[in-house]
Amino acid sequence: MTDPTRASTASGPGVPVDGASEHVDLLVIGAGLSGVGIAARLRRDHPARSLAVVEARHAMGGTWDLFRYPGVRSDSDMFTLGYADRPWRDPRSIAPGEAIRDYVRDTAVETGVADLVRYGHRVVAADWSSADARWTITMEVTGPGGGTEPVPPTRRVTITCGFVVVCSGYYRYDEGWSPEFPGRADFAGRVVHPQHWPVDLDVSGKRVVVIGSGATAVTLVPALAEQAEHVTMLQRSPTYVLSLPSRRKEPRAWRRLLPRSVDDRLVRWRSIGMALLSYQASRRSPERMKAFLRSGVERRLPEGFDVDRHFQPSYDPWDQRLCITPDGALFRSLRSGAASVVTDGVDRFTAEGVRVEGRDGQEARVLPADVVVTATGLNLLLFGGLRLSMDGEPVDPATKLTYKGFMLADVPNFAFAIGYTNASWTLKIDLVGRYLSRMLRRMDRRGLRSATPVAPADPGRTSPLIDLTSGYVTRGIHLMPRQGARSPWRLHQNYPRDVWLMRHSTLTRDGMRFSR
Repeated sequence: MTDPTRASTASGPGVPVDGASEHVDLLVIGAGLSGVGIAARLRRDHPARSLAVVEARHAMGGTWDLFRYPGVRSDSDMFTLGYADRPWRDPRSIAPGEAIRDYVRDTAVETGVADLVRYGHRVVAADWSSADARWTITMEVTGPGGGTEPVPPTRRVTITCGFVVVCSGYYRYDEGWSPEFPGRADFAGRVVHPQHWPVDLDVSGKRVVVIGSGATAVTLVPALAEQAEHVTMLQRSPTYVLSLPSRRKEPRAWRRLLPRSVDDRLVRWRSIGMALLSYQASRRSPERMKAFLRSGVERRLPEGFDVDRHFQPSYDPWDQRLCITPDGALFRSLRSGAASVVTDGVDRFTAEGVRVEGRDGQEARVLPADVVVTATGLNLLLFGGLRLSMDGEPVDPATKLTYKGFMLADVPNFAFAIGYTNASWTLKIDLVGRYLSRMLRRMDRRGLRSATPVAPADPGRTSPLIDLTSGYVTRGIHLMPRQGARSPWRLHQNYPRDVWLMRHSTLTRDGMRFSR
């Protein structure tokens, strides 16, 4: 049977031939977790509108199809990362990437979204015509290829649409962040980046150095330690790490009597409440949260382990995302001796491994390695790199304010899906889909053709859209739009507050202008 969520040819149903024109009412860019969720919402609520989904790659699933490194999993609990309208019912609250990929694909098939996806279509430009009240979208089409090398575009096609929703996330799919390490060419072993994990890599009996301390490194180290001779996590500075159970506890007897839908909502709101409580406690009492996180680490490591050096960052909790290790997997591998952690800077690569600087009274030395994994982060790429323009004039998103965290000021009929940084990504995506549906219903009832957030004359003091200090954010924050000082131009990172703002607030206030 053909898998409808993986392309075998460059195009899906309804792709125009060269030179032909096509118009759709709604265009969703990206067929990952966000794109499938929003497309399902729009298809269900607006069946009379034509809808297409375009995907640059040749498979559905986005991040969860691309990332194939050992141990890849969610870093949020699945009861909130799952869709509100299709609850996650697997008992695993921290799920492997393959299970999430299957969940996204199954959702697409069940909702009919799988039939709307056009694979191998990378959007390179979008131009708004004020006279026609529509977007012209230019795409490069590629075949699926057969190897690991990129396939050059075979042709360009254009399509017009009434409303665009960009669901491509905010990082580059084709390239991860790898700093230039001196002496890298001298290393006799293999260097890999987790974003493009080689299918033929076997670490059995090998010495592995993982450079990094973020979510990817915290995931990789215990997974690799199950096979490798030894794994060393080499970090320039520590990260807060929290152990959480990987599976949901069995519901109590009284909850087994509840309808399944009620139990789903209870589980979801409990997870939302716990995440919000953690974030608010971190912001209001950072020293207490530091002590709480430290005590959790200390309990899971051998006596005498230097917790302050290796697991006590200089920044406050939630200045960067907390890293999750399910069931204490990272600490278990450190306790067993299968893995170790070194907090130091990279001096250079040598033929035998990685030489560290020897900071803070430590000795400079070489960490022996057969394989080095550069879990050094991502590269930001807004809107998949498409060139945005209005009536032929370029639009720089970095100069724009964001409206309710999903539209750009003064840009009509253009939305984007970026999830929360302090809670599950999908919670915000669900709210964006519902808000778009409300807008479209109003436009249908009144014969309106465009919806434009109008920037305030005085936005107050602006700040970056993403309020984290993580390396991948600081490297690319100049590419991102800004947020203002007040709602609706301010992104509050507060789900209960956004539920009111996105699902119940009046559409015609707060700077939104509708037009025929």
